[in-house]
Amino acid sequence: MSQTLTAAQKRHLRAIAHSLKPVILMGAKGLSEALVNELNIALDHHELVKVKLAAEDRDARDAALDQLARDSGAQIVQRIGNIGVLFRRNKDKPLIVLPRSP
Repeated sequence: MSQTLTAAQKRHLRAIAHSLKPVILMGAKGLSEALVNELNIALDHHELVKVKLAAEDRDARDAALDQLARDSGAQIVQRIGNIGVLFRRNKDKPLIVLPRSP
């Protein structure tokens, strides 16, 4: 993973993510290699991705989102209910301009 996001950067990414629709839908079968591959493709293309998690309780959703972030090298921007937002900068062609770190 690259550098951690500052509070201002997370706030900026949350504002952008507000209008996004979930691109990745994790079903009842849970995490799979195919799901992680699709997430990597989505992150390469969009940088900021909403993920809808189908897990029974909060701890399971947190664990699934943490695992997705680890497997993809992304950073968790936020999780509200069963929706998580992940960010990973595209090294070749960055799309999102982040506020500078202090």
